[in-house]
Amino acid sequence: MKIMDPRDEVIGFGPGDTVAVLTRQPVNRLLDYRIPEGGGQTGCFVEVPLGPRTVTGVIWGPGQGQFDRSKLRAIKRILDVPPMRAEMMQFLSRASEYTVSPLNSMVALATRVQGLGDLPKFRQVYVAGEGRPSRMTPARQRVLDIFRGQPDAEFSLGDLVDEARVSASVIKGLADQNCIIRAQRPWYEPFPTLDLERPGPELTAQQLQAAEHVKGLLRRGEHKACLLKGVTGSGKTAVYLDAVRACLKGGRQALVMLPEIALTEEFLNRVSERFGVTPAVWHSSVSSRERRRCWRMAAENRAQLVVGARSALFLPFADLGIIVVDEEHDSSFKQEEGVLYNARDMAVLRASICRAVALLVSATPSLESWANWKSGKYSGVNLPKRFGAATLPELRAIDLCQEGLDPGHWISPSLAEEVESSLKQGKQALLFLNRRGYAPVTICRACGHQIGCEQCDARLVLHQMRRLLMCHQCGETRAVPTVCTNCGAPDKLAAIGPGVERLAEEAFDRFPDARLTVFSSDLAQSGLDIQNRIREISDGKVDIVIGTQMVAKGHHFPLLRTVGVIDADLGLRGGDLRAAERTFQLIHQVSGRAGRDGTRGVSLVQTHQPGHPVIRAILSGDGEAFRRTEADLRKAAGAPPFGRFAAAILSGADLGPVNRVAQELARNAGILRKGKIELFGPAPAPIARVRGRYRVRFLAKSAKGIPIQEKLQQWRDSVKVPSGIRMQIDVDPQSFL
Repeated sequence: MKIMDPRDEVIGFGPGDTVAVLTRQPVNRLLDYRIPEGGGQTGCFVEVPLGPRTVTGVIWGPGQGQFDRSKLRAIKRILDVPPMRAEMMQFLSRASEYTVSPLNSMVALATRVQGLGDLPKFRQVYVAGEGRPSRMTPARQRVLDIFRGQPDAEFSLGDLVDEARVSASVIKGLADQNCIIRAQRPWYEPFPTLDLERPGPELTAQQLQAAEHVKGLLRRGEHKACLLKGVTGSGKTAVYLDAVRACLKGGRQALVMLPEIALTEEFLNRVSERFGVTPAVWHSSVSSRERRRCWRMAAENRAQLVVGARSALFLPFADLGIIVVDEEHDSSFKQEEGVLYNARDMAVLRASICRAVALLVSATPSLESWANWKSGKYSGVNLPKRFGAATLPELRAIDLCQEGLDPGHWISPSLAEEVESSLKQGKQALLFLNRRGYAPVTICRACGHQIGCEQCDARLVLHQMRRLLMCHQCGETRAVPTVCTNCGAPDKLAAIGPGVERLAEEAFDRFPDARLTVFSSDLAQSGLDIQNRIREISDGKVDIVIGTQMVAKGHHFPLLRTVGVIDADLGLRGGDLRAAERTFQLIHQVSGRAGRDGTRGVSLVQTHQPGHPVIRAILSGDGEAFRRTEADLRKAAGAPPFGRFAAAILSGADLGPVNRVAQELARNAGILRKGKIELFGPAPAPIARVRGRYRVRFLAKSAKGIPIQEKLQQWRDSVKVPSGIRMQIDVDPQSFL
């Protein structure tokens, strides 16, 4: 059902008026309710009765008038939070249409805070008082000592209980005697004001030119996307922070989106150095209280700058002036569960609606952004040289067909020699392999059985350090068996192929005196653990880093001289549309970690295909030539960014009903053909079963200028999908698994 697009103006409603409410619940239509005493307006967050439950929703506009007004139920409560702005409502509506997703699901993304309207406006804290206790005890003394050491500090009851190791009654007793004083503080405190006059780093001529281009867009109010392209180490962050400063000086807000939580602390330290304080932060590891605070302060224009993951795009900014998408090419910006959207593309959409600049930043831009720059749809600036005395690393290939490896080994003699050279110079080395765990396959040498996941069509990956087998599709784990689960043969199970843990094992043997660390998401206990590892590497407490793609993204390791790419061919297997592009980006990014302190680094790329076009492009360093060649191939095939793709994925616990729905959809392909859209499929997905659900895929293809969403929705709605089957449409898919 098509839901009306909100108007720009705010509409007020009086008591008893009928309004249309959009809830977060899976009800793909507006529901009419009566306004309570006190009135309301479009965008107000409300609690309404829905069946026996009370649910949260948003007043979307005037009532639809399709029901007997005398039978309408009243809104229970209008929440005491800033109403959703008209531009946010427009953004959610257009994002819903683009992604072919229910609008209620978009509203859920925009209200991802618990207890939105339930918290009090004030919280109680304790500060130092002037009274003296009638009787001193060791417990009371510990509390008073805390305030004596920090006379201007304020503490919550819980903080004092934990720090002084006392009961709450001790603290309350001291407060009753005015030894400490209860005070009221706002529950939601504004974030500290950034010091916009604080001197920043001196920019080079090329950085100044790039920053001026972006600031010019801000001054002129040009609401188009801009690509900031620059080689690794060229100082792109300094450029866009200068643009953020200009935006904030104009009184508007800024959002910087990062692809990985692991990058957050390092980036926050840079922001703190630049502006004197830490900005608001939004990602999944932030506490519920801080998320509520960030949400509300963004809505009240009391959070100048927010740094966050892709979901930060749905925060209710009061006046958003610039959106920075750092590492815009990164696949982490694509949401692959629930609502399927690319945060990079949605950032461009939101910026166009709220009259902001969308700044896309990358050393290896996506072909989509690069093509938009070349066509003039996006503006763009380039930083072709590294900052200061730093130079780009030397790139060399190691031909594994010529330089053989001993069985069970993956570090070639040439790479080992280069690592030794770096260690002797007091420098660091990074061995890169984009495969988690110890080995991707565990096989029985007696019967040939490969241990797989019971819920997915995927092999279990051996994680030796944790002594378990894990499915990287659903997360299922099990203990490593001592006998074959198929034939029962003992002592016949063998690990095949390398992961980072196995590579670390080899590195320990080859470089016994070196300090090693493994940098992989599955080995990190928490975000804090990741940050501690990054700090150890930056501080020179590690000699050899062994890592997956986590280590390739945006980190600054000043002592890193040598990078060894263990298996450059890994990403080129499988025939994925974006395999060449992703391989180029990943190896270019990880190679760029080397030589950032002025000492020229070296990156050695181990490959069996030194003549492959992607490997040649990496070694030449000519990214423009690679993108032109890749663009020509995509254009000839009518593939993105020169054509449109959309995937439809059916899944269910039983394959029979899934196939029946798929065949019915295939028979209705004429709906798409009328819109000049080709349909391929149905076919089993490459990973045909995930989490116990069988998966069947379609692929729709059209010319670039054709609006495929409306036809896709008609095609989807032409079939009644049973309750046990899920159908998802993925516009502009990034993954074809």
